[in-house]
Amino acid sequence: MILDNALPPGTQRLEAELALELGCSRTPIREAMLRLERDGLVAVTPRHGMRVLPVSLADMRDIYDVLESLEPKAAELLARRGLPADELAPLHSACEAMEAALANEDRPAWAKADEAFHSGLVDLCGNRRLAAMVMQVWDQAHRARMLTLNLRPLPAASTAEHRAIMVAIAAGDGDSARELYRLHRRRGGTELMSLIERSGLAWL
Repeated sequence: MILDNALPPGTQRLEAELALELGCSRTPIREAMLRLERDGLVAVTPRHGMRVLPVSLADMRDIYDVLESLEPKAAELLARRGLPADELAPLHSACEAMEAALANEDRPAWAKADEAFHSGLVDLCGNRRLAAMVMQVWDQAHRARMLTLNLRPLPAASTAEHRAIMVAIAAGDGDSARELYRLHRRRGGTELMSLIERSGLAWL
């Protein structure tokens, strides 16, 4: 709900409210709040529940610096693993789903396929610590991408870049996979920062 902006930044919610809404007891809600606080998504105050924290433009720059450093390495590691086609099938499927969504101008479907590609790639890279670090900051950036999804041009360039990365991974070309991913992340980050600045959004 937070990542998809159903609970936007600044939202204050009590444990009891969320437990009622989600149909569960307060204990798992409390545990979830504490985990979200560790991930930097909320601030928890005793007896006052949680407040969803905003992400600033400076935060987004930091996040994309981290992603540009770590995700290309994940792509390289995955390419060098030389996995068979059936194990890479989820990434191929994500590319096909992005291409279909682009053709239909279906931005939410494209975003869902994009998420499947990125999370699938780091899951398969073979380094669990790297994957955990990537996904923590990736979650924080997801809100900004969803908030600006309808403000961005149709993601034709990004879709083509995903396909090129996939080709390099399938070919076992770690150097190409790493560099293509680095360029993809840098271009995407630059585009997003520029859009946020033009939109006058100080906080996301």
